[in-house]
Amino acid sequence: MKRRVTPGPVPTPVQTAEPDATVELAAAEFRQKLSLWYRKHARSLPWRGVNDPYATWLSEIMLQQTRVATVIDRYREFLGRFPTLKDLANAEENEVLALWSGLGYYRRARMLHRGAQFVMRELDGKLPRTAVELKTLPGVGAYTAAAIASIAFGESVAVVDGNVERVLLRILGLAEERSGKGRARVATAAQSLVPAAAKRQGRTNPPGDHNQAMMELGATICLPKSPLCLQCPVFALCRTRGEHVTGPRQKQKSSIVAHLLAVRKSGTTTEVLLERRSDEASLMPGMLELPPLPMNAVEGHEPVLRVRHAITNTNYYAQIFSEGAVGTAPVAMKDEPDKSAIPESRDEDEVYEDALFVAKPEEARLPGAEEQRSLLQQIPAAAHDLRWTSATRLHELPLTGLARKVLQRLGVMRIATVRIP
Repeated sequence: MKRRVTPGPVPTPVQTAEPDATVELAAAEFRQKLSLWYRKHARSLPWRGVNDPYATWLSEIMLQQTRVATVIDRYREFLGRFPTLKDLANAEENEVLALWSGLGYYRRARMLHRGAQFVMRELDGKLPRTAVELKTLPGVGAYTAAAIASIAFGESVAVVDGNVERVLLRILGLAEERSGKGRARVATAAQSLVPAAAKRQGRTNPPGDHNQAMMELGATICLPKSPLCLQCPVFALCRTRGEHVTGPRQKQKSSIVAHLLAVRKSGTTTEVLLERRSDEASLMPGMLELPPLPMNAVEGHEPVLRVRHAITNTNYYAQIFSEGAVGTAPVAMKDEPDKSAIPESRDEDEVYEDALFVAKPEEARLPGAEEQRSLLQQIPAAAHDLRWTSATRLHELPLTGLARKVLQRLGVMRIATVRIP
């Protein structure tokens, strides 16, 4: 693997008025340079080179606003559980959401599930082959439709995501323009670079390879900050050669929240108290989470874990509280624990783990044992939204990303191991 070479000071971008015929005239040279680079440097990813439109659709939905490293294992796990479009269509929504847990933006999973059911019911189980037709599926917009059509079916249509837009703006020497006119300008430039569809389907896929190469270039070389210009295959054609002018970004909001981790032993079974979010909630409706607590209820209590968790444009600084008598701690997860969340001394660590448990299961009914009464009684949720769940079943449930993160870090929930054939 080549060492990344960081370029020198970023030059001031040179701006042009309109993307004239220059980009069209250089299209052949651009494609050639990009193609040679992609064949040599493309990352090996499980959804590349597959001959399954459903797998391509799944990967494109998962990759929306989610890091590649996060998607890889979940993609394999999802296909292992739902290997075909029919399997996904026949699944229960909760099964789909459980496998999606941790990827965020759960509406994507719901729309993917509904889309699979629509294809099986209305289209005889066959995905449409063109971008225009693909946009009729639930949850499939212009970007996803173009990606599926070009990668799975070889249609000569441009894919424009944030990475591709950044590459094109820099190549053209343009500032970012968040308007319909600006988006149309980028789309026109992108389409002018896409090669024609292969004359013999199945042998090669120039449009799909080109679109993946453009996205790869933006993801690995033409980075938002400190682009690796000296490694760029189209550096000679670029009018910016550095960072381009961008508009102000929306500031991340911050919010401090508190959740209760109530864990009890029922015989040899470890159970966790979960709360089901309302079906009308604007975020993650119907998902399961650790019960939220009012901030005034936790005054004077010390959290067992502090963790930051981002959802859309908000950073949540979650404090996790637990009360209980000494019990038996669960098997800790095999991965290295978060050292910032666990006290350094061995004695403190033991107290920390033991404090998660109630002494006797018969005392752990809602509102709970005396040891947990103070916090359990202050959970705002109605009793019918709360349930004790076996820790061994947690991986089967549609947990919120924060709940999954906390339960894994504290060793209550095992991290799933994905077997790669």
